[in-house]
Order: sequence, then C-alpha cells, then structure tokens
Amino acid sequence: MNLSTHIERFRKRFAELEDIVASPDLYSNPAKAQTLFKEHSQLKSALAQHAQLERLEQSLLDNQELASSADLELAAMAKEELPQLQEQATQARRNILSSILPPDENEQRNVIVEIRAGTGGDEAGIFAADLFRMYARYAERNGLKIDVMDTNPSTMGGYKEIVFNATGEDVYKKLQFESGVHRVQRVPATESQGRIHTSTATVAVLPEAKEVDIVIKADELRVEVCRAGGPGGQGVNTTDSAVQILHIPSGLIVRCQDGRSQIKNREKAMSVLRTRLLERKQQEEADKYAAHRKKQIGSGDRNEKIRTYNYPQNRITDHRINFTLYNLSVFMDGDIQELLTELQMEDVKERLKEMEGTASY
Repeated sequence: MNLSTHIERFRKRFAELEDIVASPDLYSNPAKAQTLFKEHSQLKSALAQHAQLERLEQSLLDNQELASSADLELAAMAKEELPQLQEQATQARRNILSSILPPDENEQRNVIVEIRAGTGGDEAGIFAADLFRMYARYAERNGLKIDVMDTNPSTMGGYKEIVFNATGEDVYKKLQFESGVHRVQRVPATESQGRIHTSTATVAVLPEAKEVDIVIKADELRVEVCRAGGPGGQGVNTTDSAVQILHIPSGLIVRCQDGRSQIKNREKAMSVLRTRLLERKQQEEADKYAAHRKKQIGSGDRNEKIRTYNYPQNRITDHRINFTLYNLSVFMDGDIQELLTELQMEDVKERLKEMEGTASY
C-alpha cells in the first residue's frame, strides 16, 4: 500500500495544528484544547514513525547491496543485520497503518469476558477452564488485571461458565477478536481408550459499559439476594452475599456471587448488566448497517467458529485469517500476542479497504 497520500494529509494537518496550539486563544476552551493537543501528539508520532520507516527501508537497501559485496566479512555482517531490520520495518509500517485509521471508540475500554462450555460434556468444561487460565496468564504477561465476577463450576475442575473483568491499557483493542467458538481436539482425561475428542467453548468479549452509556431506572430492576453456593470457603457460603438482578424490560438476568460483600457483588452484577445491554444496543445498530459493512475478519458472533486447538499436532489455527502456529503449550500458557497482532493487522487492512473504497490492499 502506498502511504504517501496519507502522510501528505498528516503533514498538512500537523502544520495547521502547529499554528493552532501556538495561539493563546486556544486555552479559553480547555476541552477543545485537550482534543487538539491529543491530535497534535498522535500526528507527530505518526510522522516520526514514517521518518523511521524511511530510514529503515534505506538501511535495508544498503544492507542488501552490501550482502553481495566481494568483501566476505562485510557481506556476512550485512546479512546478519537484515532480519532485524526487516522486523523493525514491518513493525514501523504496522504502527503507521494503525495511525491512519480513526480510533474505535471502544478500543480503550475495559472488557467483560464470558466463557461458557459448549459441546463435549466434562471435557468442554475443562477446556473452558483452560481458556480462562490462558487469558489470565496473558493478563499477567501484559500488565492487565483480572477480576472474576461469577463462576458456575462443573465436574473435573472445569467451568460451565466463568465471567471476569479485564482492566488495563487498551484491553478491548487487544482482546476484541477473541469472541466466538473455540474448538479443541485432544484425548480428554476422561477417555480411557485414547480416542481424540472434539469439544467447544464460547467466548464473548464485551466492551465494559459506563453508567452514561446505559441508563437503568431503579423500577426496572428486581434484585434478589441469597446464600452463595459452590466452593469458596466458609465466609462465602454462610452469608447472603450472592446477588441476582433481573432487568424487567429486556428479561436479562445477571448473577454475581464470587465476592463476600453483597454490595460489591451488586456493583459487579450491575456492571455486567450494563455491558450486556450495551452489547445488545450496539448489535441492533450494527444490524442496521449489515448490508453495507461486514468485517471480513469476523462478526464477533458467539456462534462463529474462529479457532481450533489441536493437541496431537501441537497446532493452533485461526480460521478467519488462515493463520497457524505450532506452539500450543506455550500459547495455552498465555503467549498469544503473535496471533492477536495478526488479527489486529488483518482488521486494519480491511478497514483501510473500506476507507479507500478499493478492493485490493
């Protein structure tokens, strides 16, 4: 893709902003000033990245030429530097492509993730627990915080359902493409004859709603409290800490029992309720424009099969972008960033196609 048109547009807008932010009159409107300073900073960063890309591409050309030099020692040094230069150039280009697109309003939001066992009985519940551990380990690796909001344990140490909140920098941007059906192929612990079974679990990644996004009236709620069930220790099981909320207009029911405090459980349940109502609202809006726009990377539908985890072949395949890795044990330990990056870049390409009105990238 030719970046020159976009970079030239950036330069013109940056020159305009340089004059605007230098004007004393700007500070009479603090909100407007903050918006313009943010745009100025983003454009400055994008132009710096483009300058870096040009330097890297020139270095690549120079090293490729030196790699064919008659001086064998010099040629060897040039060849050794090529992979690193190529990787740096690829990353710089990715950063620029991302900066060209207008940001998604949800990118910086925290998320609520819901994992549910699908087909496969006990093995599906175990797989749901494996997926939760994978995301929890990913969070540890990337400075994110996980807060379990509700669990419905199954046998064999699995989950029929687990709901958790993930907070940190750009969480939704990082995890937004995890929604869908995840399929596992392996020999379950419950299988005595060594046969490979196929089981599934569904994942939904929802941008966390704020109170201003969804207004819920008190008379629209029916709140019930009861004693929490399942494992959790004496403090959980002997107090009426579990909270269940019915949103009467929509019929949605949310339950939270993982904390010992009834007040905290109510706050968490309200957060989940607002988020599910926001998801419904956003889906209704998306359906209106479905005929005009459909993300090629996937709709985010919970019923869409997105990925297969094949244990005998040590393989993970994402079906939306036909991308395969052969490091399943490391992947399940939370090292999933390579795949997340590929998904994000495929989304960038598709959005650029739409923005430019062209069928080719």
